[in-house]
Amino acid sequence: MDELEQDCLFCKIIRGEVPSYTIFENEDIYAFLDLSQVNPGHSLMIPKKHIVNLFDYTPNEAQKYLQYIPTIANAIKQFDSKITGMNITTNNGTSAGQVIMHSHIHFIPRFEGDGLTTATRNNEKKYTKADYQKIATQIKSNF
Repeated sequence: MDELEQDCLFCKIIRGEVPSYTIFENEDIYAFLDLSQVNPGHSLMIPKKHIVNLFDYTPNEAQKYLQYIPTIANAIKQFDSKITGMNITTNNGTSAGQVIMHSHIHFIPRFEGDGLTTATRNNEKKYTKADYQKIATQIKSNF
């Protein structure tokens, strides 16, 4: 546990200093109920190493920690036969809504007619083929 931060809420949860409702734990990750319970079963998965967000993962860390996403998603889905979908999200950085600076994945069960919406917009009319190509080319050059 030497890879944890002293004042991070999620590191405190991993160390057992702050109570939580565990749904899964192994040597790599810890998954627990989100107290906000956007929908019943809403859970978080965190690495047992302090990593700020996905931008900071090495390829090896991504393979080590993120491999559990399907396992946790399926266990949550099996908890209630009325679950028809699931939002699996992460907020990376404060401008994206990240509040706790320890990487975490949200698993939000979805039910038909639950009334939740996602904050997206369609800006397709603002872009030309040249605009799309320029953006794609610039991103591709970073690989």
